[in-house]
Amino acid sequence: MMPPALNHQDSDASPSPRTDTFATTRWTVVLAAGRPGSPQAAGALEELCRTYWFPLYAYVRRRGHTREDAEDLTQAFFARLLEKGFLETADAERGRFRAFLLMALKRFLANEWDRSRSLKRGGGAPAVPLDPQQADSQFLSAASPDLPPDRAFDREWAVALLERVVVRLRAECVAEGRAEQFDRLKVFLTSGKGATSHADAAAALGMEEGAVRVAVHRLRKRYRQLLRDEVAQTLAEGADVAAEMTALFGAFSK
Repeated sequence: MMPPALNHQDSDASPSPRTDTFATTRWTVVLAAGRPGSPQAAGALEELCRTYWFPLYAYVRRRGHTREDAEDLTQAFFARLLEKGFLETADAERGRFRAFLLMALKRFLANEWDRSRSLKRGGGAPAVPLDPQQADSQFLSAASPDLPPDRAFDREWAVALLERVVVRLRAECVAEGRAEQFDRLKVFLTSGKGATSHADAAAALGMEEGAVRVAVHRLRKRYRQLLRDEVAQTLAEGADVAAEMTALFGAFSK
């Protein structure tokens, strides 16, 4: 999946207001709790982990570990990450959840391999449930042997983020009774120019072509808003959302 919000810009769209700072983000909530921990912070951290587990699993695989070992290591890492007091070891990269998580994973792989191997597979409730078959299939379909592990991690992170944005946008459309319209028009978000035409979409939906163009314009605008918000949720309060987006989606062009 490519970063459509950066490729499809409507020439008649009015500039979106600058929203590089957000009053509260999930990562800010986690950092604010620190060592004491709280149900709110624990929930925020777990949600972030559930969203971005695959880039970590894929990174472990790219470092040469087998599927089975990657499953064990990823689960063991999440178990450690969610332990009370783990954030005391966070460094200057805490402002960006993506950078913090990758640094923490690297340290874990360097220091915890022997300990993690002693864990019994399937023992206890997993910190973040993983579907081994799905994870392996997704890894094999996404693998790019020519990409270094760190760069591939950023790309998989961006893909996971975009998928979450699409899910959020569809949920909004479903709530508004526009599920069929979204399913037909989402191609304008996830594919390059020329993948389909406004005329074809209008015919399929029984709408005027002009009405479809307006609907697509609004869909893209809302998509970009949700994209910025989703990126912001992985940053600490006051962080530069635009800079993180540029760095993250740069992985698609390398």
